[in-house]
Amino acid sequence: MAEHDPNAPTLFDLGTLTPQGPKTPFMNLEDPRYAYMFGFLQADGHLAAGAGQKGRLTAEINARDIHILYEFQRLTPYYSSVTERVRSTNFAENHHSATWSLCDQEARTIVNELGIPYGKKSRAIRPPRVEFSRPDYVRGLIDADGSLGWTAEGFPFLSFTSASTAAAAYLCHYAKRIIGAERIARRNTRDQVYVVTYVKEQAQRLAEHLYYPGCLALDHKKANAAAIQTWVRPAGMKKAAARITWSPEKDRVLLAAPTLAQAAATLGLSQSACQVRRWKLTHGLAPLPD
Repeated sequence: MAEHDPNAPTLFDLGTLTPQGPKTPFMNLEDPRYAYMFGFLQADGHLAAGAGQKGRLTAEINARDIHILYEFQRLTPYYSSVTERVRSTNFAENHHSATWSLCDQEARTIVNELGIPYGKKSRAIRPPRVEFSRPDYVRGLIDADGSLGWTAEGFPFLSFTSASTAAAAYLCHYAKRIIGAERIARRNTRDQVYVVTYVKEQAQRLAEHLYYPGCLALDHKKANAAAIQTWVRPAGMKKAAARITWSPEKDRVLLAAPTLAQAAATLGLSQSACQVRRWKLTHGLAPLPD
């Protein structure tokens, strides 16, 4: 038998047979790709339990966006599939959709523990309780359950619709921190869902922040995020006055001032704004400061 030559070239490198999955552990939400994927699945995915230990995580979307499902498949180091179908719906006679499906129990356990509950989840979802990439998570929510484009009047807008109090409140909190726009999440009377909307420059700034170059996103929403950056406020169009945030400290100054004029001068506000606030405080429509 011929002896092995240690200097001979390797004919078969068995190391190359090891599957080359993502370098980041599955659903590590500090990875922007997984943070986006998690936000998208929270809003537009469904985790169903089956008999015994069976179950399935799925996301069904319009077939035009099938590329994002292939990205999910690539990011998932477990077997998953992407299928297509055409069916009749309330909105279209021939609706062409694509579905990503993942059955592995270990993978389902990971996403469930991170915050995707089994069964009906629209009111239950909430931001992760672990560290996560915030702009990517929010973009996932917007891509799944949001809208981005132009109003009927031709103004840029970005909106998010959700039945979840926690998700709507988090978007309000995050947008205020990033672009300074204050919103208070309230359910609408018709559907009992939250619709949080930003328009004009606020929509532009938030879209630019969320849809940064090279990010994982739906192609058509990424294109819309770029398109609305071209809008320029027409000459003569006034900007809405910034919303006043009243605090207990401001309320105390307002109530202690001998005149509305002095209160307005001290607080840097208009007399009309001070008059309305004082009326609310004295008539029980706003809580008095401690």
